[in-house]
Amino acid sequence: MAARLLNRLAGIGFGIAAAGAIVNSALYNVPGGHRAVIFDRFSGVLPVVSGEGTHFLIPGLQRPIIYDCRARPRNIPVQTGSRDLQTVDITLRILFRPIVESLPTIYQNLGEDYDERTLPSFTTEILKAVVAQFNASDLITQRELVSQSVRELLVERCGGFGIILDDISITHLTFGREFTNAVEQKQVAQQDAEKARFLVEKAEQYKQAAVITAEGDSKAAELLSTAFLEAGDGLIELRKLEAAEDIANQLSRSRNVTYLPSGQNLLLTLPSN
Repeated sequence: MAARLLNRLAGIGFGIAAAGAIVNSALYNVPGGHRAVIFDRFSGVLPVVSGEGTHFLIPGLQRPIIYDCRARPRNIPVQTGSRDLQTVDITLRILFRPIVESLPTIYQNLGEDYDERTLPSFTTEILKAVVAQFNASDLITQRELVSQSVRELLVERCGGFGIILDDISITHLTFGREFTNAVEQKQVAQQDAEKARFLVEKAEQYKQAAVITAEGDSKAAELLSTAFLEAGDGLIELRKLEAAEDIANQLSRSRNVTYLPSGQNLLLTLPSN
């Protein structure tokens, strides 16, 4: 009896384990930010997209394919040439994600590595086409226009394959050594030209200042000459008084002078001629 009971319990336990294994194989989980498509051995890829959570499938006949539907970055470096035949190394940063409703078609046409099959080739082709329309200097000064042109073409191209591009930006842009040296030499020449222009303007200012000073001295001499002619000896006497007053003030502040002559005013007896 005990042996029979043990065998029955073992059979029940085996049946429960088998049933649990079957139930477990019939369930699959879709993580947050992901979606799943089902491949059926008889029907192929089902047109239904499974959302986040736990779902059922037929074990042995159906298999889930999980896709990450969150925005993911990708850097794509490209070496190409500008319109003036300069070598350009450019890197494009793309933020992409799949269109959820297009996941069955994406799996049928591109597979799970859809981004690897499309983005590098599309980006390389479009970057070469856009960069070839600009000169090397325009790529620097019109960088936003270049990025916008690439964005428009790439969004349209990827949209046909069920891919959404949330952001496109040029993160790296360099040129060949010859062009870089030419730019540096041009900058040095511009700085030298600015310095020379400054020196010329400075010399011109000095010249104008000298002319103005000379005109002022000439005008002052002319006024003095006119004053002498009109005032006669009176102006000379006035200048003598002013000079005597100035000398007296200076002597009064000197430590080596203890008194001033009182018999006559200083300079008043100087001859007028």
